[in-house]
Amino acid sequence: METKEILKRVKRIELKSKRKASNLFMGEYHSSFKGRGMIFSEVRPYQYGDDVRNIDWNKTARYNEPYVKVFEEERELTMYLLVDISASESFGTKKQIKMETIAEIAASLAFSATTYNDKVGLILYTDHIEKFIPPKKGKQHVLRIVREIITYEPKSKLTNLDQTLEQFMILARRKSNVFILSDFIDSSDYNRSLRVASKKHDITGLRIYDEKETNFPNIGLVNVQDQETGELRLIDTSSPETRKMYASYYYELDKRFHAIFKKNNSGSLSIQSDQDYVHPLLNYFKSHRF
Repeated sequence: METKEILKRVKRIELKSKRKASNLFMGEYHSSFKGRGMIFSEVRPYQYGDDVRNIDWNKTARYNEPYVKVFEEERELTMYLLVDISASESFGTKKQIKMETIAEIAASLAFSATTYNDKVGLILYTDHIEKFIPPKKGKQHVLRIVREIITYEPKSKLTNLDQTLEQFMILARRKSNVFILSDFIDSSDYNRSLRVASKKHDITGLRIYDEKETNFPNIGLVNVQDQETGELRLIDTSSPETRKMYASYYYELDKRFHAIFKKNNSGSLSIQSDQDYVHPLLNYFKSHRF
């Protein structure tokens, strides 16, 4: 991809995602996620209703009247975007492929975070972490993240979230808000690694899927290739049983995805790649408080 085309794509995603972030996400993002703890603010005279556990006994003894320590939430947060760049993300049958929708959602989340001066980090993964960008603040950092998502050429076609989460736990030492953006077409058993990661981090899985993955069209005999393994298979799409089998596979995939995340006290949301993602995300933020 030429530099000029890259800049045009980054600018287009920036304009689209910033508008959506400013219109919808920012207030909900701010209220949905807690700060990392409480920090000392000031000492003031005791007022009715104050928590007696916060009494400053040294100052109280010095002035012979009760004083309390006041704390406030430390608002600065760290967000990680774990983006699946395996081969299956290049699939799409309508206005855009899954990877383009993932890039837009990731950018919207990142711009929401940077508005509140939060740090954003990026991990691009396949069957292992291929690219790690440490968390930083600012618009230019977010634009770099967008550029990496749309231009990075993966070395592997496969997916392994289990391995990725194990590596992520080594890299992310402090509590963070983590969004995993993927189609979750993943044969690995990521239940255990998600359980470990969710004990330290607030995790949300965003499953991006294409309509034709759940509603296979009747187009007769067709060669179908698995984008990750390269396996070719001739299937008869005119067969109701065949279409039902594929629909059942993706239904079970989605069911497994939500079940694993729920079991590990993590949020989950499925979004169709050609539909507006704003309202599903907004409703998700309204119903979840981390």
